Amino acid sequence: MPIYEYECSECGTHFEQWQKFGDGLPSACPNGHKQVRRLLSQPMVIFKGSGFYSTDHGKNGYGPSSRKAPKAKQPETASDLAADGESKSQSH
Repeated sequence: MPIYEYECSECGTHFEQWQKFGDGLPSACPNGHKQVRRLLSQPMVIFKGSGFYSTDHGKNGYGPSSRKAPKAKQPETASDLAADGESKSQSH
């Protein structure tokens, strides 16, 4: 259930109340006055886990994880060199 913030129009008291989405305004402020109005307040949001920050993943090809490391050239083995030599000699 969300916490809503209210203000009394008569005494100016600010108070909070846990309510369901469909509940109406409280009937009175803590001081007993009947004129209460709901205030707009910034919601509290907590992001947990990865993927919420610009440093976690790249967007549209930009960012640290979107950059791909160049492939390391595999060292050629003696059998690879021999196979290349045979294919070159057969093509002439």
